[in-house]
Amino acid sequence: MMAAQSKLLFQLNKYCNERVHARKQNISKTLRDICKIVQEVLKEVEVQEPRFISSLTEMNGHYEGLHVVSPTEFEVVLYLNQMGVFNFVDDGAIPGCAVLKLSDGRKRSMSLWVEFITASGYLSARKIRSRFQTLVAQAVDKCTYRDTVKIMTDTSEVKLKVKDRYIIQITPAFKCSGIWPRSASHWPLPHIPWPNPNLVAEVKTEGFDLLSRESIYMKDKQSAAEGDAWVVSFNQSEMILLLGGCRRKCLSILKTLRDKHLDLPGKPIENYHMKTLLLYECEKHPREMEWDETCLGDRINGILLQLISCLQNRRCPHYFLPGLDLFRGKSSSSMDNAAKQTWRILRELLTNSRCLEKL
Repeated sequence: MMAAQSKLLFQLNKYCNERVHARKQNISKTLRDICKIVQEVLKEVEVQEPRFISSLTEMNGHYEGLHVVSPTEFEVVLYLNQMGVFNFVDDGAIPGCAVLKLSDGRKRSMSLWVEFITASGYLSARKIRSRFQTLVAQAVDKCTYRDTVKIMTDTSEVKLKVKDRYIIQITPAFKCSGIWPRSASHWPLPHIPWPNPNLVAEVKTEGFDLLSRESIYMKDKQSAAEGDAWVVSFNQSEMILLLGGCRRKCLSILKTLRDKHLDLPGKPIENYHMKTLLLYECEKHPREMEWDETCLGDRINGILLQLISCLQNRRCPHYFLPGLDLFRGKSSSSMDNAAKQTWRILRELLTNSRCLEKL
């Protein structure tokens, strides 16, 4: 048993040094190219409208507010200023979303975003996004890269297509530090020893972001109020939780496997699903010794088993907001196909110690 485990660990380390590293290098090179273009577009937007200040800056090789969705899809979060006169309300009306409501009607004129406030006193995510989209479209026309970049017109979100290959979504957002949403108040679960109290405090201080993004839960809703809602994102908090042990390494391997074998029609499995299931695996294995390098194979197998179960049950609950189903809107046939492909990978990992040479 130990011999099989050490063989698998050797293979996993080799896979990391070759495939995972190559994936990261390719993404870094892509980011350097496309971030130059996005930065120029955002500079032009800022000239037209100083309230949209670009927060896309490079720090130690990382870009602040940039998330890699896949090797060809990226999201740039553009942090807006001055949320001050609004109250954050998450009453669970739309899973995974919240609204920003004026704390006092008389303060309307004090808001930097006064023309985006609805008659009911809500700061409309949709209206801000619509204005931003117009500005980005104008900036694209003026920028020196206009032959290689175009704005996508089939969505209300602000998406650029670069070199006909890469998609960059630019999402206006507010950072909410030091507060915690009511919809996530059940976390952390009291009977599970992970994460430890210090880590919980750090996560809750980091808080969350409110994104002006379409939600699958708004697709069927016609009323304007839904379009005014903001999507709650815990991206930074999730990354804090994945510090320590082999957690980050585990995620990198899962993303690489997903990009190569599970990037299927209908996008049933996204890298965010892998990250979510990794967080649940941390709860199932709360002791740090269970995240030692020697356990890496077991953790990966456990997460792939969870993934198959979620696909078969047609449900993948968000880690912080379990009422939010991350498989919502995915077709049954695409999930069945994904479950079969995941099972094929898992079977290889369990039965063939050299499978990663081929995977």
